[in-house]
Amino acid sequence: MPVLLQSFIVNGLLVSLAILIHYEMLRFLSVLIPKLPTRHRLKVVTGLLGALTAHVIEIWMFGIGYYLLIGLGQFGTLTGNYTHSLLDSVYFSFVAYSSLGLGDIYPVGYLRFLTGLETLTGLVLITWTASFMYIEMQKFWDDR
Repeated sequence: MPVLLQSFIVNGLLVSLAILIHYEMLRFLSVLIPKLPTRHRLKVVTGLLGALTAHVIEIWMFGIGYYLLIGLGQFGTLTGNYTHSLLDSVYFSFVAYSSLGLGDIYPVGYLRFLTGLETLTGLVLITWTASFMYIEMQKFWDDR
């Protein structure tokens, strides 16, 4: 199977898994938050911590993906201030997912496409979290 096709498959799987993780976490939070026997502020904090947990899991998932793809040797690599460690791969994933783009590590080869997809996915999922939290907080504002 050509490397380009393999890259598309891996990229599609990582993006799909990130969306699935995020959906399930927000769904879980939407059921959990109303049932919490706490004050409204603590419900919001619970929602935020849950959403942040989902983002961190997704970032680590992409970071592990970079690390494993680099280890295979045919998908490209990360260059710059990169020491070929898992933590460097996860750091790069944090930068890409959040659209921060510091530029001390950058992708080469087929990993460039995954980086673009991760950035777009991060943008959509962060926006989804903001919308979710706004809706959840709006429920509590009405209950004041």
